[in-house]
Amino acid sequence: MTIWVDADACPVVVREILFRAAERTQIPLTLIANQFLRTPHIPWINMIQVHSGADEADKEIVRRAQADDLVITSDLPLANDALNKGAQVLTPRGEALTHETIRARLNMRDFLETLRASGMHSGGPASLQPADRKRFADQLDRWITQAQKRSARTLTPPPANC
Repeated sequence: MTIWVDADACPVVVREILFRAAERTQIPLTLIANQFLRTPHIPWINMIQVHSGADEADKEIVRRAQADDLVITSDLPLANDALNKGAQVLTPRGEALTHETIRARLNMRDFLETLRASGMHSGGPASLQPADRKRFADQLDRWITQAQKRSARTLTPPPANC
């Protein structure tokens, strides 16, 4: 299990939460971005810099993510692709995205793009609030706990027949 971060747009405060969690749990954490980002010198925290270009980081995350990994992103098409690979998705605001919720979010995104194309201004996302950071940390802890339980079940040998 690995945590993959769409790091170009990931807030610094969220990256810091992820660094502390990776250090505490030793779960591999990889940030993928079009630009170099400084990471702590901890063996299980990595940074991959991809070529600049639209969606290059997203493509790399989708290429590498596996079932039961966690992808951190607010990019809805990337989230959808990660879900289709069996990964779990968490936004930097702590929203767990699922197959059920992603369709509605993609439809709303397309609707807002249509409004913007017609000249309407919908504004940008609200700034990250302390409640968002807490929700993210809580959801991350929930995923870590579940991942560790899954890992323990796969590492526990079956009982010997007597």
